[in-house]
Amino acid sequence: MEFNDVIASRHSVRRFLDKEVPRSLLDAMVLQAGTAPSSRHSKSSAFMIVEDPDTLLALSELRTSGAGFVKDAKAAIIVLGDESKSDLWETNAAISATFLQLSAVNLSLGTCWVQVSGRRRSKDGSVPGMAEDYVRELLGIEERMRVLCVIAVGYEAEAL
Repeated sequence: MEFNDVIASRHSVRRFLDKEVPRSLLDAMVLQAGTAPSSRHSKSSAFMIVEDPDTLLALSELRTSGAGFVKDAKAAIIVLGDESKSDLWETNAAISATFLQLSAVNLSLGTCWVQVSGRRRSKDGSVPGMAEDYVRELLGIEERMRVLCVIAVGYEAEAL
């Protein structure tokens, strides 16, 4: 796919086919995202691939709104930043997440970004806590790593 086509084709996908995504494609996405530029070449971004349906279901509950579709994705990639490597971990991780999404388009996959960093589990306080703490505990993420977002990944279902 031509680069301009990749850019023009990228959009948020919240409806996924019930079709497995080969691990080789997920690995390719992470490899390409790892080439993203970072402040002072700190390479502070890291990624965690989740394919287990029960864990995807749990991730879909990280916030009361805006994350429910994750349960229907065939994978999710957690985008992390190592704050011990850079105080600009969040910016670096955002650039990496963008590379990840563009790589997915090039591989004919759909994605949707679910913001984690700085978000409460619910806007109205009905579910206490922060989304990042929920994801950190669920996945056993070490303290120095921060969670920017969850990228749901799968083959796009036809729009209604």
